[in-house]
Amino acid sequence: MSLSTNYFSPDYSTARARFLRMAEAARGRLESLVLDAGGPTGEALTIDIAWFGSLQPHRVLLHSSGLHGVEAFAGSAIQLKFLDSLPEIPDDAAIVLIHTLNPYGMAWLRRVNEANVDLNRNFLGPGEDYSRAPDLYGKLDSFLNSTSLPSWDYFHLKTAWFRVRYGGDRLREAIAGGQYEYPRGLFFGGTKLQQGPEKYQNFIAQRLASVERIVAIDVHTGLGKYSEDTLLVDEKYYQAHRAIFGPRVEPLDRDLSSAYRVRGGIHSMFYRLFSEVELFFLSQEFGTYNPVSVLYALREENRWHHYGDGSVDHPTKHRLKDAFAPNDDSWRQRVLVRGRELLKQAVEVAFTASNQP
Repeated sequence: MSLSTNYFSPDYSTARARFLRMAEAARGRLESLVLDAGGPTGEALTIDIAWFGSLQPHRVLLHSSGLHGVEAFAGSAIQLKFLDSLPEIPDDAAIVLIHTLNPYGMAWLRRVNEANVDLNRNFLGPGEDYSRAPDLYGKLDSFLNSTSLPSWDYFHLKTAWFRVRYGGDRLREAIAGGQYEYPRGLFFGGTKLQQGPEKYQNFIAQRLASVERIVAIDVHTGLGKYSEDTLLVDEKYYQAHRAIFGPRVEPLDRDLSSAYRVRGGIHSMFYRLFSEVELFFLSQEFGTYNPVSVLYALREENRWHHYGDGSVDHPTKHRLKDAFAPNDDSWRQRVLVRGRELLKQAVEVAFTASNQP
């Protein structure tokens, strides 16, 4: 049995059980945010939190997984390996592990939640409207969000034509940046703050009220070179973060990196809540396959969910899981190594006296 099998779980229920068991063995304080949605077999779905250290910390390392449901397998595995050997925590500090921010998506092998909402487009702030979509997205709606069962329909040829016609950067930004007009469409940001994000936002606002420094890592997959990780940060803090975390840091700016700007990203919520705090927020993004292959997997699963019966045991579900969590031991080993390396670095940044570059 491969070492990675000990940490990469086959499904949500297994991952959750492993996390709770290992967190309890490590003497963490456990708390679960229960959601209304259910899993494929009717099981309860929860955002599970393991807390180590001070209950009123001044310094915090926070690590979260699964904001994009089916992407949770990597982040969950990193957390399980971390629980094997937690570092020493200063008296005024805490380590907080957030397991599977979108349990519905992990359980049902979807990137989105039960309302088809992409939760990393859902954290809009006060005064921001859940409305609008890029004009180009509207032109692509019938292609992106086909209203029929999955079938072969010249997807790759059509995509190649759109890239020639509109340009790759413009196409990527219009499709993936987030939209609020097509509820059954890809990258839909919702019409209001969803239950999971609302409960999570309230939790960290209340429980981290005394914090002075936060290092937050949110794990994702599907963007970038295969098995390599990129640390995506708000472009305003790019230079400062790069000075501390090194050359893997890239800004969330389409002109300067492989990433794309999004509305309502989870990082914006952190900067709103902790505007007076020394905050380092990094999205650790592990690459899998090329963007066209990933988009195809998303599109076909979306068709199956809305126009089939949405059952988990279907080729579109298996394709989507592989797009974000390849069944490749070398990829998994790399995720575990880099996940652990970044956590070691984050511990040093979070718990040392000063980190201003």
